[in-house]
Amino acid sequence: MRMKVAIQLFTLRDSCKEDFVGTLKKVAQLGYDGVEFAGNWGGLEARELKALLEEMGLQAAGSHVPLHMLENDLDEVIEYQKQINCQYITCPNLPEDRRGGIEEYSQLAKLLTKFGEKCAENGMKFSYHNHAFELEDLGGKQPLNILLDESSPEVVNAELDIYWLTKAGENPVEWIEKYKGRTPLLHLKDMTTDGEQFFAELGTGGVDLESSIRAGVQAGVEWFIVEQDQTKRDPFESATISLNYLKKQPSAPNL
Repeated sequence: MRMKVAIQLFTLRDSCKEDFVGTLKKVAQLGYDGVEFAGNWGGLEARELKALLEEMGLQAAGSHVPLHMLENDLDEVIEYQKQINCQYITCPNLPEDRRGGIEEYSQLAKLLTKFGEKCAENGMKFSYHNHAFELEDLGGKQPLNILLDESSPEVVNAELDIYWLTKAGENPVEWIEKYKGRTPLLHLKDMTTDGEQFFAELGTGGVDLESSIRAGVQAGVEWFIVEQDQTKRDPFESATISLNYLKKQPSAPNL
């Protein structure tokens, strides 16, 4: 099985704002297999974006869609994603005013199920992407467990982010194994080893990437997605360093 690697375009958000099409071309030139959109599709019509991706040899690995769009425009979102051959729709985050207690997260789990059911009806897969706030303790429960355990496993998946899991003191491998079969997408990030715990290019920090990649392969991850929320060098240089790291990994088959 060949390991497919995409980049989350949030990493290149400034470049996307300046030249969306040019950014996609650079990503293709770097050698990435696909892109995960960050709630921005360049203002292009679906047919235009589909043609561009095909021309560049890129796949739409997935799309992060804000909660308000999922709640208010899901039919339109699904139709657009279908047209660009994007199979994965992901809720990337929760606004602060939607982060409550156990009951609020239980209600959100039901809402995620509704999104997942609608996606499944259209031949698509729905996921939730974590940060660190979902790993805080709420009376013996973690919000991420509530969101995943109380939503339907048939239609709600996990897009686990190994940086945020690590920063929260969790073991990413344990989470990948726990939700094996529900992790089609995995966010790969590294973290500096100083007290700052800043985002780092893959292979330059202290996150146990190799174990997570190996666990992801065994768990059936379909897309390994590079994301670096902030960079201290040119973001394209960071994207190149991370991809080159993955190419050297024995746990990354046939990359």
